[in-house]
Amino acid sequence: MFVTPAFAQEEGHSETVDLPPASDAAAAHGETIHVEGEHESGFPPFNSEYYPSQLLWLAITFGVFYWLLKNVLMPRIGGILENRRDRIALDLEAAERMKSDADEAHAAYEQELTEARNRAHSIGNEARESARADAEKERKRLDADLDSKLDDAQARIAEVKSSAMGEVDQIARDVTDAILREVAQIEASQDEISGAVGRARG
Repeated sequence: MFVTPAFAQEEGHSETVDLPPASDAAAAHGETIHVEGEHESGFPPFNSEYYPSQLLWLAITFGVFYWLLKNVLMPRIGGILENRRDRIALDLEAAERMKSDADEAHAAYEQELTEARNRAHSIGNEARESARADAEKERKRLDADLDSKLDDAQARIAEVKSSAMGEVDQIARDVTDAILREVAQIEASQDEISGAVGRARG
């Protein structure tokens, strides 16, 4: 054990220690010296005479720690937990609001999609009806044009036929006149020839 002379006096050791002359100077300068003796009593915390002071310091330390825990640490931890609880509640509320907005947006999108499909179907029907009406109108116009052209063609055919029949009558009269004069050597007037041709054609 390392002790100083002053410590040895305070502990009340009655033993006299003979120091060599060289150690006097070291003691005067406060240096510790190693003194062998029979007063060593073991590890101090295990010594029963120190129990009351140890219990006192244990109670003081526990009280200070309990006060710090109650008045400093626990309020801070409680505040942190309260802030985190409030933040989680706000996040949950924001998530619920976002979910509600997303559901509303989805419903609006579905409604707009349905309306767009209905408009497209209506536009398609209107386009078909319009095309059908235009086709019917065009068909009627073509029928009218064809009827008009057919009437014109029949009129021209009648004119050509009438003209051709007039020419045929003239040719028949000329042939009949020529036959009567050249073959039968009969003189006949144009009225008689026309009457004979008419009777022969009728």
